[in-house]
Amino acid sequence: MSRPVLLWDAMDTLVRDPFRDAMPGFFGMTLAEFLAAKHETAWGRFETGELTEPDFLLTFFRDRRSYDTEGFKACVRNAYAWVDGIEGVLAELRAKAVNMHVLSNYPEWYQWIEDRLRISSYLPWTFVSCRTKVRKPDPRAFLQAAHTLGVPPSDCVLIDDRERNCDAARAVGMPTIHFEGDANALRAHLRQGGLL
Repeated sequence: MSRPVLLWDAMDTLVRDPFRDAMPGFFGMTLAEFLAAKHETAWGRFETGELTEPDFLLTFFRDRRSYDTEGFKACVRNAYAWVDGIEGVLAELRAKAVNMHVLSNYPEWYQWIEDRLRISSYLPWTFVSCRTKVRKPDPRAFLQAAHTLGVPPSDCVLIDDRERNCDAARAVGMPTIHFEGDANALRAHLRQGGLL
């Protein structure tokens, strides 16, 4: 194929992740306090659809403390915003008719991101873990995406802020771009690769 399919991670690649600031801030906690208090597996199980939203909210903290769940959801929903400069990169890629899809670990709350930012005007939410039932860096996440698209992994490029996801994708033959928060650097990389 002449140009690869771009597979975009969502959180901290397309969208600012509320996990590190908005979520702890809602509870008046530091990130370290928040990580120590939250249940160690609930979020991951929510991301694969194993937990429903009510069950996730109930088990969010290890001690199952009560809290304002509606206020918490509103805080998260209102915190979603584009990573600086990324929307412009997507607009340029769309103008070049580059084939792009989201490949992300996220629960059903990805619909809140869509409602707020309309990411689907640039690329579809094709591979979200709550629907695919598999989370990166599991190799199946990358292989399943390539298989569904009808291309070998080598004809895709993963763009992800997490090095471990990039490592796992490369291990199955999928090229990657490790996004480190700089949209201009990413744009330069894409131009170098002939995608812009």
